[in-house]
Amino acid sequence: MMIPVIDMKKFPGQYTEMLRASQEWGCFRVVNHGIPNTLLQEMKSVVKSLFDLPLEIKRRNKDAIPGSGYQQPNEANPLYEALGLYDIASSDVVQEFCSLLCVSTHQRDVIGRYARAIHGLGMEIAGKIGESMGLGDAFCKGWASQFRINKYHFTPQSVGTTGVQIHTDSGFLTILQEDENVGGLEVMDHDSSSFVAVDPLPSSLLINFGDIATAWSNGKICNVKHRVQCKEETIRFSIATFLLGPKDDQQVEAPSELIDAQHPRLFLPFTIKDYRKLRESKEMHAGEALSLVRANATVT
Repeated sequence: MMIPVIDMKKFPGQYTEMLRASQEWGCFRVVNHGIPNTLLQEMKSVVKSLFDLPLEIKRRNKDAIPGSGYQQPNEANPLYEALGLYDIASSDVVQEFCSLLCVSTHQRDVIGRYARAIHGLGMEIAGKIGESMGLGDAFCKGWASQFRINKYHFTPQSVGTTGVQIHTDSGFLTILQEDENVGGLEVMDHDSSSFVAVDPLPSSLLINFGDIATAWSNGKICNVKHRVQCKEETIRFSIATFLLGPKDDQQVEAPSELIDAQHPRLFLPFTIKDYRKLRESKEMHAGEALSLVRANATVT
C-alpha cells in the first residue's frame, strides 16, 4: 500500500482526493508544493550543523510551550535528539532562536526563508482542507506553527527497534521534510491497524493530521498514528513543522457547518495549551486523550 500523493499544481481537481486522504489515511504527500529543492537542501545542511553545536549552546533552546525546546535522548526515546522553535510565523522569534544558537549570517538567512515558506505552505494546505469541506480558507488565519528538527542516532544494536514511540501529533497538521537517504517512518493503516512504511520520495513533503484536526473537523479527519523504526546503522535527520491551531486562549471547536442532527458535536471546546497538558499528565501520546474531551466524557 502507498499513501496518496497530492499535486499542489492540480487544484481544484485535487480537492476530493485531498479530503479522502485526510479522512481515510490521515496523511498524504504533496508534490509541486512551491518550496525550492535548493532551500530544502540548504535547510537540511543547517540542521546538521545545529546538532553539532556544543551541548551548553543547544540547551539555550528552552521551551516556549511544552516540547518546543531542546530535547536530549531520554528513557522513552533514547536514540532521539531534537531542537524546537515555537511560532515560526514571527520573524522576531526566528531571529531570537538564531541568536541564542549563535548561527552564521548564512544559516540565519536559510532558517528565516525556510520558516516563511513552510508556514505559508501549512496555511495553504489547511485552507484547502477548509475549502474541500465547504468552509472557505480563512478559518486558520493567525494560527501558530512550530518547528521541530530531529536527529536519530541509530546504532548496530538499535537495528530493528523503534526510534520514536508510536504517537499521534497533537496539532492540526504536520509538514515533514524527511531524510531522503534514510527511511524508517511508518504510519498506521486505520482499517487493518498494521503499519505501512513511508519510503522517502525526493522533493516531496509528507502531511500528517493530528488530534486537533480530528476535534476541529468533528471526527471527519483522522489523526494518524506513526512511529520511526531503525532500519540501518546510520544517522537520520528530519524537519517537522506543526501547524498547531488557535493561539493562546482561543478554543478548538468544530464549525457549526459540520454539526447537524446526523452529526452531533463530538468534542467539547478546549484550548491547545490545556489539551497538551492533558496528553502529558495522562501520558496519552497516541490520540487517546481525545476520549477525555468528547462531549460525553468524564475526566478523572
